[in-house]
Amino acid sequence: QVQLVESGGGLVQPGGSLRLSCAASGSAIRLYAMGWYRQSPGKQRELVAEISNISSGGSTNYADSVKGRFGISRDNVKNTMYLQLNGLKPEDTAVYYCNRAGVRVWPWGQGTQVTVSS
Repeated sequence: QVQLVESGGGLVQPGGSLRLSCAASGSAIRLYAMGWYRQSPGKQRELVAEISNISSGGSTNYADSVKGRFGISRDNVKNTMYLQLNGLKPEDTAVYYCNRAGVRVWPWGQGTQVTVSS
């Protein structure tokens, strides 16, 4: 069974940065299109960044709301995915999750809370 463990969240001031990590076990994430999602209270979970599988070149795509500020990457040796968050805004406050990009997701991890506040 695939397990996903997110970490790296925290409280940060507007304009600050964080780096989130997603450690995977049970499957090689390089074989799949992977994504970072976020969910804030009262809203649906949304996909904010995705990276294609290794055979597709690891191309990346971002939601308009985070384009130019967030960067997704993957370490195939460590089987870990990252999300660099720069220029954080209060509206980025959410629980961030990693998973396969698309409808065929694995069991969700616990997520990591990102709070942007002064």
